[in-house]
Amino acid sequence: MTVLASVSRLLHERGTAFALIGAGAMAIHGVSRSTSDLDLLVTDLRCLTDAYWSSTTDLAIDIRRGDATDPLAGVVRVRARQSEPLDIVVGRHAWQATAVAAASPSEIAGVTVPVVRRRDLVLLKLYAGGPQDAWDITQLLGVPDGASTVSEVDAAVESLPVDAQALWRRVRPA
Repeated sequence: MTVLASVSRLLHERGTAFALIGAGAMAIHGVSRSTSDLDLLVTDLRCLTDAYWSSTTDLAIDIRRGDATDPLAGVVRVRARQSEPLDIVVGRHAWQATAVAAASPSEIAGVTVPVVRRRDLVLLKLYAGGPQDAWDITQLLGVPDGASTVSEVDAAVESLPVDAQALWRRVRPA
């Protein structure tokens, strides 16, 4: 069983809503990037406890909790022998929970998982705010139907911090 399959099964068993984000989600939305890592988004703070993962004996779990100033509640890195790690990004905002709830199922690496909508992926990239994120956003907006994504982001960007809104003004197509 793959790390994605194991983690997906465990999250389902624990009642934790999740969605694929990052490069994996970008590929589903038509933008390929050279990376093999997978990232999942959750807003369930239980994921940041040792007890949540106590039944997993075949996976190595590294929990990194964010402090009060961190934009994330934390990250859980999950590894299995001879496989790429999977990161579980633990968000702390209502708009992130909304993104997870609105995700649609898709198949990746032989496992059906929810994937965030393109709009929500752009919002997550704006929130992260790095140079690679800005490039990713321009690529996501360049795919067919990218224009509708612009109007969807316009309607939601006010829920993000001011620096994310400023990035949107810089990368938004005219």
